[in-house]
Amino acid sequence: MITLTWLYILGGAMFAAFAILSAADRTHAKRLGNAAFWGLIALSFLAGDHLGDLGNGMLVLCLVGLAGFGLVGRGDPETTSVKEREALSARLGNRLFLPALIIPVTALLGTIAYNYTPFGQSGLFDPKWVTLILLGIGALSAVAVTMLWLHPPVLAPLQEGRRLMDSVGWAALLPQMLASLGAVFALAGVGDIIGGLAGAVIPEGNRFVAVAVYALGMAGFTMIMGNAFAAFPVMAAAIGVPLLIQAYHGDAAVIGAIGMLAGFCGTLMTPMAANFNIVPAALLELKDRNGVIKAQIGTALPLLLCNLLLIYFLAF
Repeated sequence: MITLTWLYILGGAMFAAFAILSAADRTHAKRLGNAAFWGLIALSFLAGDHLGDLGNGMLVLCLVGLAGFGLVGRGDPETTSVKEREALSARLGNRLFLPALIIPVTALLGTIAYNYTPFGQSGLFDPKWVTLILLGIGALSAVAVTMLWLHPPVLAPLQEGRRLMDSVGWAALLPQMLASLGAVFALAGVGDIIGGLAGAVIPEGNRFVAVAVYALGMAGFTMIMGNAFAAFPVMAAAIGVPLLIQAYHGDAAVIGAIGMLAGFCGTLMTPMAANFNIVPAALLELKDRNGVIKAQIGTALPLLLCNLLLIYFLAF
């Protein structure tokens, strides 16, 4: 049976390849820092279960040190030349994007087939992680199709992957780090404290104010923590579960799902979500590093209001 462990091995192998290629790139001024950074991430993927809490904590501190002291930088590996890329673009046009569609199509159709056809009875995949496993299979399939179709250099997928990850840098780890921070906050009882404060502010029996505090809190905490996954355990413990679900008998699925969407509205408006808002500005070489955020606020605020109303009218 293919389990989630297989995906961790695949991800670890990829980051290990980035580390090796970085170390071998003598044109890269920060090649050793990059090699150490991606090598540590590879170690966490491949052996994280065996390192223990202390070992993984030390690993994270090493990652923070490498990034914080500026030892990680962007590489520029050679794969195909600019002329070759321009020639492919002129010849193939938008068909170049077809391999990328293999990934979502494989995940979607494969999940449907596994859940609603006899294929699901084969026991090939761990049923809890079918979609993620198929996402990984789709990524490998897309690479294979691209290699057979375009015949790039053998190392092009890894070199281009390294270039992209070097461009994103430490921000690539923010979602995982911030989600972990949310779990720490929940264990520390931050949700209970906020729930006590909210209970003192929300008029008893006023369901709309409770929903508004929950939705706005999801957006606000997401702006502070940079990730809705980090905000969710805090706001769920503070308001979502005790008030909206238990006290007002709301639909847990609606409150949880649309609450996350309210949090994502906060993602659109914060520099803390660096991988979404700051990295694109850097990659696009925008003069205003907050230009992406400013462009999104006009969408985020009305959408937040819509999510608030959806919770109020659909969850009860």
